[in-house]
Amino acid sequence: MTAGKPRVFVTRELPAGTLEPLAGWAEVEVWPDFQPPPPAELRRRLAEADGAITMVTDRIDDEVLAAAPRLKVVSNCAVGYDNIDVAAARRRGVMVTHTPGVLTDATADLTMALILACARRLPEAEAALRRGEWRTWHPLQWLGLELNGATLGIVGLGRIGRAVARRALAFGMRVLYWSRRRDPEAEAAWGIAYRPLDDMLPEVDVLTLHVPLTPETRHLIDARRLERMKRGAILVNTARGDVVDEEALVRALERGHLGAAGLDVYSREPVPPDHPLLRVPGVIALPHIGSATERTRRRMAELAVANCAAVLRGERPPHPVPEML
Repeated sequence: MTAGKPRVFVTRELPAGTLEPLAGWAEVEVWPDFQPPPPAELRRRLAEADGAITMVTDRIDDEVLAAAPRLKVVSNCAVGYDNIDVAAARRRGVMVTHTPGVLTDATADLTMALILACARRLPEAEAALRRGEWRTWHPLQWLGLELNGATLGIVGLGRIGRAVARRALAFGMRVLYWSRRRDPEAEAAWGIAYRPLDDMLPEVDVLTLHVPLTPETRHLIDARRLERMKRGAILVNTARGDVVDEEALVRALERGHLGAAGLDVYSREPVPPDHPLLRVPGVIALPHIGSATERTRRRMAELAVANCAAVLRGERPPHPVPEML
């Protein structure tokens, strides 16, 4: 390491050119493998690091932080940061930052894609065509849900939830929402309506989740709440896997109580290929691609680098996590 220069460890390759703001005044090491660094390797690489640029796949717990006495900042390249023990970081004087806002539209677009795919049974119909089972047009074949006039329930009216609401309204959907805080401005401007969560569930044809994973939201959608949903309703989750009780979701789908589920996140990632959710009819499963557009991933990386650089320069980062404010 060059004397006097801060050292930054980046746990995955970032889009070309996004590390340039650190060039010349910081020593930057990028983990070269496609898979994330194993825990022991992560601790070793951070032992002499002043800054870390991390991904949602990197568990930054108290043990990792204890092995990194020089660390000043953990810059998470994600809006969520449940992979980081923020309380432990605060105790050790380590700033934690994230990348909110920049992935809003990409995630909202994917949410609508999952809603449409589930509602119109697209994977099921395409698979039947490829198997040679489409032999004629029939008026009762592959009937789905028409979004115009259907009711969407949004759990969490933050940036992404609001972006989904705008898209759903353009499809002619009736929009209800539950959030920790009401949003009278959105209600007045868009004609959406607030409901307590348990009251909203029986009304909706589609329920979409947009809350961070916290102790309060873990298994927020559990067996009891799944049972309250309308029979045949669709559940979409692009937030965090543990917001839903996956075992209860499997049972609700197997019984036919829910009509479909569109999932981009899971309790365990990557989801194992023998997971029960992947065997249940009506599940559309994606590999956590909510922010996977070229523009969004580049903007996430740029913001993560800017957060890291600011802290190492002794400045306030653009986006500390709320617990750091």
